[in-house]
Amino acid sequence: MSAPDHRFLAEKLTATAWRAGAVIMSYFGNVEVELKDDASPVTAADRESEAVIVAELAALAPDITIISEESATTPEILPGSQFFLVDPLDGTKEFISGRGEFTVNIALIENATPVFGLVYAPARSKIFITLSSERAVSADLDALASEPVFDNITWHELGTRTPPPEGLVAAVSRSHLDEQTENFLSQHAISDTISGGSSVKFCLIAEGKADVYPRFGRTMEWDTAAGHAVLAAAGGDVLDETGKPLRYGKTDRGLDNPGFVAWGRCPRSG
Repeated sequence: MSAPDHRFLAEKLTATAWRAGAVIMSYFGNVEVELKDDASPVTAADRESEAVIVAELAALAPDITIISEESATTPEILPGSQFFLVDPLDGTKEFISGRGEFTVNIALIENATPVFGLVYAPARSKIFITLSSERAVSADLDALASEPVFDNITWHELGTRTPPPEGLVAAVSRSHLDEQTENFLSQHAISDTISGGSSVKFCLIAEGKADVYPRFGRTMEWDTAAGHAVLAAAGGDVLDETGKPLRYGKTDRGLDNPGFVAWGRCPRSG
């Protein structure tokens, strides 16, 4: 695949994400938890969801490197190269605790930028996906009792909003509301906050339900890439702590991110 074909990926990966979500939901409410080497939790749902997604990506685009959380290594990433970033179960803590804020994340990176993204929240039957670099859509898969067919789904256009005059609505991490985030909120005209887990926070901005998402604690590239792509296609942006676009393929950092702020309408562009 010399260039990302959004339509092809969207058609194929919508069904793939639905299957991965079905695997995850088969464990929901009955989870056995293990700890990884870094003491973060992992479950069979993480691993089985990953197997579904990685197998499909390998079949769809065999020449493109796949980097997925549960089997991640740090490969050599050449400038301008393409690679997939996969988080098969983003929000494992929410999943374990019985909250429905976890997602399946799939992104394609090119030139250090997420150019395709899919975020699926199986407990809420909600999917967000890019159809081009400037178009993102969402759908409710609630009524689907079987694997979805892309053309039979009712899709809704996504778009960021102009912040309301009463102030910004901030999406914040339920589990990671640290002092730096509190300081950011106090320094901006925040009228309300929405707490949540996983990459759903990017999607709240893409839907026009929130305006900003500050995150200064550690995240990995597979945590953010899919939501970043959806938000960017809906008119938003994600900037690092220096005010530059958040980049991907940071092998010198072990693929972790610096602090960042996701904006619906970026201050530098109005």
